[in-house]
Amino acid sequence: MSKVIYPGSFDPVTYGHLNIIERASKIFDEVIIAVFNNNSKEPLFSMEERVELLKKATEEIGDFEIEAFSGLTMDYASQKGADAVIRGLRAVSDFEGEFQMAAMNKELNDEIETVFLMTDASYIFLSSSLVKEVASFSGDIDKFVPQVVKEALIDKLDINNS
Repeated sequence: MSKVIYPGSFDPVTYGHLNIIERASKIFDEVIIAVFNNNSKEPLFSMEERVELLKKATEEIGDFEIEAFSGLTMDYASQKGADAVIRGLRAVSDFEGEFQMAAMNKELNDEIETVFLMTDASYIFLSSSLVKEVASFSGDIDKFVPQVVKEALIDKLDINNS
């Protein structure tokens, strides 16, 4: 049985993330979605909120283990018995940082592979940061995130009450 970890901050989850999750579920027997805090960014949603949004956003795709973690991804992947870590790539600009991370992860644990999946071409421009920015100016984000995420963003950003 093959098991993969899909780590990310998912602040918030977008259709680009869901595209990677759905495609990974066709390759691996089990996909564990692992939510972490990106130390270089201040999250809008708490870890618990991001886990809950992911659970709701993935209901129609499949049944996934979704949980928060802290520490090294490779330690977490090893603890979960994963065969691989999956990383989504949008553009060539993502590759350099992801390549460095994959090389470091291989040094930390050479038993676990890193697998890169290119996101669908319709999502190559999409990032959680851009979604938050568009939402903060009351822009239309319907084609970027599921309805449950849109509602959470509107509530969190207090858009209708400002």
